[in-house]
Amino acid sequence: MPGPWRTGRLPDPEGACRAAAMTHSCCSHNPQPASGSALARDGSAKSPDVAAPPGTLYTCPMHPEVRQEGPGACPKCGMALEPAMPTLDEDDGEVSAMARRLGVLVALTLPVFVVAMGPHLFGWMWPAPWDAFAHWGEALLASIVVLWGGAPFFARGWRSLKPWTPNMYTLIALGTGVAWVYSVVALLAPGLFPLAMRDLHGHVDVYFESAAVIVTLVTLGDFLELRARRRTGAALRGLLGLVPKTARRIASDGSESDVPLDHLHVGDHLRVRPGEKVPADGTVLDGESHVDEAMLTGEANPVAKKVHDKLTGGTQNQHGALTMRVDHVGADTVLSRIVMMVAEAQRSRAPSQRIADKVAAWFVPGVVVVALLAFAAWWMFGPQPVFAHALVAAVSVLIIACPCALGLATPMSIMVASGRGAQAGVLFRDAAAIESLREVDTLVFDKTGTLTEGRPALVDVRTFGRERRDVLAFAAAVERPSEHPLAAAIVAAAEGEGASVLAVSGFQVVVGRGVAGRVDGHDVAVGNGRHMEDQRVDAAAGRDVAEKWRAKGATAMYVAIDGRLAAVLSLADPVKASTKPALDALHEAGVRLVMLTGDNAATAKAVASALPIDDVHAGASPEDKANYVAKLKAEGRTVAMAGDGVNDAPALAKADIGIGMGNGSDIAIESASVTLLKGDLAGIARARALSEATVKNIRQNLLFAFIYNAAGVPLAAGVLYPLLGITLSPMIAALAMSLSSVSVVGNALRLRRERID
Repeated sequence: MPGPWRTGRLPDPEGACRAAAMTHSCCSHNPQPASGSALARDGSAKSPDVAAPPGTLYTCPMHPEVRQEGPGACPKCGMALEPAMPTLDEDDGEVSAMARRLGVLVALTLPVFVVAMGPHLFGWMWPAPWDAFAHWGEALLASIVVLWGGAPFFARGWRSLKPWTPNMYTLIALGTGVAWVYSVVALLAPGLFPLAMRDLHGHVDVYFESAAVIVTLVTLGDFLELRARRRTGAALRGLLGLVPKTARRIASDGSESDVPLDHLHVGDHLRVRPGEKVPADGTVLDGESHVDEAMLTGEANPVAKKVHDKLTGGTQNQHGALTMRVDHVGADTVLSRIVMMVAEAQRSRAPSQRIADKVAAWFVPGVVVVALLAFAAWWMFGPQPVFAHALVAAVSVLIIACPCALGLATPMSIMVASGRGAQAGVLFRDAAAIESLREVDTLVFDKTGTLTEGRPALVDVRTFGRERRDVLAFAAAVERPSEHPLAAAIVAAAEGEGASVLAVSGFQVVVGRGVAGRVDGHDVAVGNGRHMEDQRVDAAAGRDVAEKWRAKGATAMYVAIDGRLAAVLSLADPVKASTKPALDALHEAGVRLVMLTGDNAATAKAVASALPIDDVHAGASPEDKANYVAKLKAEGRTVAMAGDGVNDAPALAKADIGIGMGNGSDIAIESASVTLLKGDLAGIARARALSEATVKNIRQNLLFAFIYNAAGVPLAAGVLYPLLGITLSPMIAALAMSLSSVSVVGNALRLRRERID
């Protein structure tokens, strides 16, 4: 048997090609299932460790618009559908099934390899009649490997021909199929071959072991790549694993019991004990505690929770016990929506993938042409036996040219980046957002809720003859019954400073002016200047202070006790602590910063004065905001818009990249390409750094894949034989092809460790 056939290879991962399939790559019509589908990666029926529940929606990784209830095949590309919502354990059955299949193939292929290679490696021959048994045994075992183990490859290769969308399996099926068919004919009918192709015993060289080894090594590569690729979903599985399996439900009679999470309903009352995780999204009904929300926002410090505060499923309760009402369950929870958004982003196509798509459309047919030319060249000019050498060259070209590394280059980086972003509190709607964010040169943002906290807070107090704490206690007492946001800010400030908030009687509200009441035997009034006039209070002593604060964009409120001015309070929407460092970083990166707000000019300029903002536009309506973004785009700028309110939604949709705040309205989030879970601009800096790293990683992968294919095909065709007498075995070609894919996967996984803070 010709020496060039006698080496081994690691396969190109079919699993790798599954990632490529997500992006119309060379393997885009590979029908193998993605994680959690009803079929195994080898195309056989799959028995996952955890079956998808009835009614589960399935979608095509390559065509997200295809959705149906239950598993099946995509009507557009034949690819197995996968659950639209990832699950925690969906990959375990797939890996186990593939490991078992690989074990069987290895057990069958090793004897074939030993029988075929023994005479070449050790110089011994099988004595008669054992030689006949050995040859027929080799043929039988190799045929099982090729026809059973390689059946999914042949099926996928055949499917690719019907719509004429050839892919890597077209090449693998051609290479192994030609070797096996030739060997069967040579074994059963050697008389069909000329004497020059037979040995002294009339036998014709066969290549059963090569076909078997290639099939087994392709499967091995699939298995190795699948295990590596599963690491790209570690972020999603980590998020899914945050939710506890059970919840402590309080029945109407007051009894408590642990129930599975899927038995919860909206309106249920739950007990969350110290140290437990919150089972679902809801509202605190009783108790106080601190909750670790780092998994959601990246915020290291636990957040104080009290009655009426919102809780998010998967967050960690600290020391206090809480009673909560369930507001959202299942797919409606924040965590489920996050996982779904990341999964959708991983299935989307990046703009740079178009390069690979265009190449792949012509690559496979071109490779077949090169393989035929190599066969013809060896047939006409090669040494004896010419047919054997020609066959070796053609099959080597087919195997080494499998463009899986090219197809993997972009989707693997996108998948890892999506998970890395989720860990950092940054959600990308699709791959285009990941790739495009780095190109943004102008960032437009709203003020309230984006630069600022989005709710008023007490920022300063000027007292007149009374202690600060006493003034706050009286003011909070008359404000507590009010539902005005400024009232809530005063009450929160008083409680935060340890002031005792007393009961109020005779509470009165004067709309647009203020409140009044009797507290601990004293008449107390809180409000604006007109309210002080109504209460016959002389507020002249505090007027200058009030005007000074108003000039800075704050709201000034007077406090009167027993008809005398007691204090002036300054309330404002404070700038988030993370805003200035984030804007500094973006400004240093060359991004133009523009504030576009519906607030008044004085307030807007007061906020902007302490920040590195290039331009301020105040009093803007939702239509004005959208028109301004369109104007910037018309000037040739790449614009990102960050906002959190309904009024920001038109501008978010109009911008090249819309950035929604996770603490904002659902409409703003739905209109955005990027969502910042923590709701501050520091996330934009992290997202932009991740975008830069991802595009760099994609370019590295594409460069490697192009170089590999450009160098590999000529070597396999035999260009070095006239100079050095070297030919490339198909098994070595298969090893090189597989290692190229593994290298791309490994390079993409480096993004998991990328520093983006």
